[in-house]
Amino acid sequence: MSVSAAVYGCGGLVIEAWERAFFRAARPWGFILFARNIDTPHQVRQLAASLREAAGHDAQILIDQEGGRVQRLRPPHWQNYPSGRAYGDLYARDPEAGLAAAQLGARLIAADLRALGITIDCLPVLDVPSPGAHDVIGDRAYAATPDKVTALGRASANGLLAGGVLPVMKHIPGHGRAGADSHMSLPIVTALRGELEDADFRPFHALRDLPLAMTAHVVYTAIDPDAPATTSKKLIDEIVRGHIGFAGLLMSDDLSMEALAGGLDERAQASLAAGCDVVLHCNGRMAEMEAVARAVPVLEGIAQDRADSAIAALPRHVEDLDPAENHARLAEFLVAGAEDRWG
Repeated sequence: MSVSAAVYGCGGLVIEAWERAFFRAARPWGFILFARNIDTPHQVRQLAASLREAAGHDAQILIDQEGGRVQRLRPPHWQNYPSGRAYGDLYARDPEAGLAAAQLGARLIAADLRALGITIDCLPVLDVPSPGAHDVIGDRAYAATPDKVTALGRASANGLLAGGVLPVMKHIPGHGRAGADSHMSLPIVTALRGELEDADFRPFHALRDLPLAMTAHVVYTAIDPDAPATTSKKLIDEIVRGHIGFAGLLMSDDLSMEALAGGLDERAQASLAAGCDVVLHCNGRMAEMEAVARAVPVLEGIAQDRADSAIAALPRHVEDLDPAENHARLAEFLVAGAEDRWG
């Protein structure tokens, strides 16, 4: 049964009739949830089920649940989680504890998500921040060196997978040097290719075996001065699939972000022509989704194979864990790290 090469958002806590009709016709590969879609655990479970029913298949449900500034599920129904940088700070003092904490934090996030019917988390953030860059990444990054980012990113990915949730590494091939927020404008990175390969690209290369990745809406002038990674065939062919060696499912970052030019149909077409397998549209605005849908084909061929391989990466059995006990354990890691720092 065919599905389209798209992931869409929806407008609120329940699906409206017009959304249901659109999703039934569009049959997207997946959906992504935001804070506007979140109230109680029961409501989120119902929404996920409704989205799947509307799409007519077992659609993937995505979310950005990183911790820190970027987490859609929050108290009182869910725990707050540390930022990536909190794990990096602990790692700097005690590498073994930092890795254990990052993996445990992701494992606990996976338990939250799996209980809601959410199958994919847009984590780990593998961007390596540079001095003077825009703070859109900031403390979302684990650390400021590629080796530390790699180690903590791997730990987080392993935690998600152990909990039955697929990780998405982002923002390939690296957003850490960007001097602008790609939600608002197009960042242009002028670093030499050698500099990029030595730092920005390294975590993605090291974790190239992960099943899913999300692009960066960033221009890298050393590779393609005319188009951001999302819409650059040269960059996706030479860097993402070539130098980095990523063979999994590649999805665009949100097409509605201001870094991209043109109509939504043009953005979708350009992303797919460049080599993205699936396009992401997040804001739930019907006119924009309809424009994307007109440009998006059926998911087939190698893109379908990559999607199937990603889903197959999920473990068949997920061990239960005691949330209270393990949240206390995570807190102990972080408190001990803070005491080491300030004691």
